[in-house]
Amino acid sequence: MMHLTKLRVLIITILLVSATKALAYPLVVQDTLKVNKVPPFEIDGAGSHANWNNANWINLIQLDSSSVHYPSKFKILYADSGVYVLFSGLDKKITSPYKNDFEDLFRADVFEVFFHPEPSTPIYLEYEINAYNAELVLLVPHLNKKTFGWAPWKYTGKKKVIKKVQVHKQNNEMYKWTAELYFPFKLFIPLQNLDVKKGTCWNANFYRLDYDDTKMIKWAWSPIVKSFHEFEKYGVIQFN
Repeated sequence: MMHLTKLRVLIITILLVSATKALAYPLVVQDTLKVNKVPPFEIDGAGSHANWNNANWINLIQLDSSSVHYPSKFKILYADSGVYVLFSGLDKKITSPYKNDFEDLFRADVFEVFFHPEPSTPIYLEYEINAYNAELVLLVPHLNKKTFGWAPWKYTGKKKVIKKVQVHKQNNEMYKWTAELYFPFKLFIPLQNLDVKKGTCWNANFYRLDYDDTKMIKWAWSPIVKSFHEFEKYGVIQFN
């Protein structure tokens, strides 16, 4: 009888430990994010245009413990021809050696956005921007639990993301950086569900990485467990 009691205690302990680990990243189901429509406008990297008054700041959730506290947030709008995204995050220094486009920006400080226009098809757009205004643009097929990014071909003109970054300082010391982006719908071709109008829904996620604490610290709008490519966990954005 004693052996059975010990066995029960052992089983209950294992179940409790497993449950605790499962809750390390609490399940957060994000409400559908409504994206307001505005006339086209020019960006300056700081979100100074009055059109941004039509969008609320959305906080990113810090997923890892750290000695640094860098609140991060984003806004999103759209126009007839594309989507606007504005990131803002407190920061004290730029931890990145990458100053050129299409380098491995994710290995250092960066903001990222993933757009998944047609969730039934496991192919989505990944975009990264760092404080040096360097970008990484990838079309990512996610097939058989494997991902691989493909860079866009003839990435020029009306297909190219418009990007601007500002590093903000007080008393000559950095305290935050912002990134303002415009994604033309032409960039997303040949993905599906690109006839964007009122009521159209995409899946998406918004991220930040920072390495000031000598390790990778992650933020997300819709929390993931390990990888930014967990597209089943992305939130829903709806174009108003």
